[in-house]
Amino acid sequence: MKTAYDYLQDANAVVTRISSADAVAKHATGTGVWIDVRDSADIAASGTIKGAHRVARGFMEFAADPALPHHKEFLQKDADIYLVCGAGGQAALTGKTLMDMGYNNVTNVGGIADWKAADGPTEA
Repeated sequence: MKTAYDYLQDANAVVTRISSADAVAKHATGTGVWIDVRDSADIAASGTIKGAHRVARGFMEFAADPALPHHKEFLQKDADIYLVCGAGGQAALTGKTLMDMGYNNVTNVGGIADWKAADGPTEA
């Protein structure tokens, strides 16, 4: 039987995590698809990365599957995708799911508090 810790370990083993400083520098280049995977209440309370799309972790499979009517066009399998959440765990788990679905360039940028501490640009 797997535990939540086991799932997180599996995700962290395959999804690259970069430092907040590196993430802010990457964001400054204007490249990549930035996604906040927290629910809307959490995003409303703290804001998110400037320009980030909002796709809750529980909806990601539907948004990422091009065969479904809920597919989000910004989710392309060859895109550089950067995920943020509250502390990094949900981003890692979401990243693993995307990789299992055939997305190749998925990066965990950790939590929004670390992003803010690194002076990353935000929006409400």
